Amino acid sequence: MPEVIINGPEGRLECRYMPSDNPNAPTALILHPEPDRGGTMNNRVTFAKYKLLQERGFSVMRFNFRGVGRSQGTYDKGEGELSDAASAMDWLQAQHPGSSECWIAGFSFGAWIGMQLMMRRPEITGFLAVSPPAVTHDFAFLAPCPASGLIVHGNQNEDVPIERVHMLVDKISKQKGVDIEVAEIEGANNFFSGHLDEAVSAIGTYLDKPKPIFED
Repeated sequence: MPEVIINGPEGRLECRYMPSDNPNAPTALILHPEPDRGGTMNNRVTFAKYKLLQERGFSVMRFNFRGVGRSQGTYDKGEGELSDAASAMDWLQAQHPGSSECWIAGFSFGAWIGMQLMMRRPEITGFLAVSPPAVTHDFAFLAPCPASGLIVHGNQNEDVPIERVHMLVDKISKQKGVDIEVAEIEGANNFFSGHLDEAVSAIGTYLDKPKPIFED
């Protein structure tokens, strides 16, 4: 799992990158949870998604936001972190110009950043959002959501009730040709303590599904 240092808006960004043997493989950028609450790219949920997508043949990358680990800069409450994610995606896409698909996969704060990036980057074809912070962060920019994807959420999440996630999906599922699924993990909290395997399995099941065909 090679370490890569790339140039970000505030200096270096510390990354882990694993390319696929297939030059046309899909790419995936994985974003970690709250930097101001100890979130790093080595978070267990973030790492589990990285390993799953690597095993599924993706060219996959995760990195530390500014001020985390060996990444330079300081926490910027989202604006700077969005710029970090854009820089990381630029680098990843430059390595794989023939990639068949481009995915964004975030956990908590990372899901919020990833969804913002998706609104700005039309090459993103799918998303995997785990425990999106629909109570503490504003998702009004997703009006509507431009790409299909999966939300994975514990129905015992102490920070974001599952009902708030379904309300969010109802608000953003307005664009024709976009399908957003919600995988509820029974008994799981925000961090999927004791339920991480179920969360990873839900992502694998989603990736195995044939994509829906929408009629004109």
